[in-house]
Amino acid sequence: MKKTLVALSVLCSYAAMAKGPLTVEHLNQFNKLHDVVLSADGRFVAYGQTNAGFSPADSTSDLYLMDLSNLNKVSRLTQSAGRESQLQWAADGQSLYFVANRSGTNQVWKLPLYGGEALQVTDLPLEVEGFKVSSDGKKIALSLSVKPGCQNLQCTIDAKAADAAKKDTAMVYDQLMVRHWDHWLTPYRSHLHVAALGKEAVKDATNLMSEWNTDIAGMKEVSFTPDNARLVFSAKIPATDQAWHTNYDIFMVPVTGGEKQNLTAANPAWDAQPSFSADGRFMAYKAMTKPQAEADKFGLMLLDMVTGQRKALAPEFDRSVSDYKFGADNRTLYVTTQDVGQYSIFAINTSFGDHRKLFGDGTAGALNVASDKIVFTNHKLDMPAEVFQLNLDGSNLTQLTDINAAWREQVQFGDYEQFSFTGANDDTVYGYLVKPWNFDAKKKYPMAFLVHGGPQGSFGNMFNERWNAQMYAAQGYAVVMVDFHGSTGYGQAFTDSISRDWGGKPLEDLKKGFEYIVKAQPWIDGDRACALGASYGGYMMNWIAGNWPTGFKCLVNHAGLYDMPSFYGSTEELWFPEFDLGGPAWQPESDYQKFNPAAHADKWQTPMLVIHGLKDYRVPYAQGLGAFTNLQRKGIDSRLVIFPDENHWILNKDNRVRWYNEVFQWLDKYTKQ
Repeated sequence: MKKTLVALSVLCSYAAMAKGPLTVEHLNQFNKLHDVVLSADGRFVAYGQTNAGFSPADSTSDLYLMDLSNLNKVSRLTQSAGRESQLQWAADGQSLYFVANRSGTNQVWKLPLYGGEALQVTDLPLEVEGFKVSSDGKKIALSLSVKPGCQNLQCTIDAKAADAAKKDTAMVYDQLMVRHWDHWLTPYRSHLHVAALGKEAVKDATNLMSEWNTDIAGMKEVSFTPDNARLVFSAKIPATDQAWHTNYDIFMVPVTGGEKQNLTAANPAWDAQPSFSADGRFMAYKAMTKPQAEADKFGLMLLDMVTGQRKALAPEFDRSVSDYKFGADNRTLYVTTQDVGQYSIFAINTSFGDHRKLFGDGTAGALNVASDKIVFTNHKLDMPAEVFQLNLDGSNLTQLTDINAAWREQVQFGDYEQFSFTGANDDTVYGYLVKPWNFDAKKKYPMAFLVHGGPQGSFGNMFNERWNAQMYAAQGYAVVMVDFHGSTGYGQAFTDSISRDWGGKPLEDLKKGFEYIVKAQPWIDGDRACALGASYGGYMMNWIAGNWPTGFKCLVNHAGLYDMPSFYGSTEELWFPEFDLGGPAWQPESDYQKFNPAAHADKWQTPMLVIHGLKDYRVPYAQGLGAFTNLQRKGIDSRLVIFPDENHWILNKDNRVRWYNEVFQWLDKYTKQ
């Protein structure tokens, strides 16, 4: 691979030392990329960099510019205590738009690349959640949180003032949802607005959906038409059933306001991410076909804006599209998708639907296509994300950034490899093995058996802060991660196979994967193994406790589902359990009792660490409390760790340190005696 190292100033100094294992302190300090954008002429890449090691106390985030004609030429565009995000190139390629809190609230700013300070583009009385600038630079689309029914921004400001003046603290709801992920919902909704751009900062904007009691799906789901006369966006139709369906539609509305046309009314499933070819001929978008199924295959649809003809693009391509971009020829779509343990890049021809893989080693993201090149981020089990470049035919892979070069000099990662075995239904099942950081083939090592959540997900070739496989390798564990039936990236039938079978084929795969890896790698001590998982992985810890009670020395259950009927009544996105478990909990043919870990609680005997966040509204904390109560009542060694300020994930750096320490102490207690 051709690799170019970029001469960036090192933002954090590290004392000279020999390489050692990855620690949670290291994990809190690596530099992170965000908002990677390629200029339309393919000459420049701009990106944000969170400099986690800049200060021992905190981190900063700034913008950088790289000249692709001279890879050693990297300019730091900003240096502030704030954070710039949501980068977008101006049409002339001479400046960048971004969102930042430089004036007391998040507003849009414009930064000239060749001298001068950033100019404030919006000065609105409400926070800007997201934006898109039209290709002619004359209009800006904005996402603002407003009160449905309000015809102007002052109406929303008045409503918020009235809320603040209330003497009571009651929150009142007349329909679901009432909360989402980690927050209770308010009467305000994210609406699409538009304003004209001029010499002065924008102080007002027109709501294009003021009467709708619904949210737009996000600014990634918004596009100007090529003539900049209309906007398209994805949203659910306002109704009382939004909590139990996934039917997002794509609507088109004039920028002057008026009637909204539903472009995907015929599809009762999820439609998303509309985008236009530069010549205006086609609108592409992602679409599912199964109502309620949030993990259905996202295929690509192509709508001919001249003839009105609509077709599924490459329907035989058995991968779910994550992101896509039109090529400069307007007839090729470049897509990222999960693919056998990787996130790969494919090119798809819009005329014939033929597809070819261009890249597939690690996790590709932040896809950009311009001129004759593809620019994207990539990370692996032994490498945080960096920016890379490809030719359109997949040749000449070039690493553009190396922002963690100094950081990596501290760490010795464990080697990793992908493996496969025959799982349930005699299907081929894949997984990853990560060896201990200081592996010695003459020694025997305990095993950390990681089970991913989703359940339609994957522990693939990726680097992350939560559930980082290298953290367990650094503690001297063989790390095993099996992509059981239901995992993504192996074809839609494989993904679908977990629905209505939560405790069946996945458990069989985990058992067979465990047996396979212990035989294939005799240095792994299968008698000193602990299993760990979060969300559905946590559910599987509870399921294993009752259905594989002698399989492991210990279990770690983070945010795991314990009692399925009560889970149904307390979670928020009802479409998920209703699709995966066969309807509402009261339907006798549903799976809430069939695959209920609480129904097997009498068989539990394995020591378990239970961890939960009080602000987790996807799997509310009573699920963790229920598992811990059963463990304690049965006299099984157990420990409950509650994080009052965390949601479904552990996001605070200090909490992350405590989380990993609690987990490693628990594993060591049962595997290193």
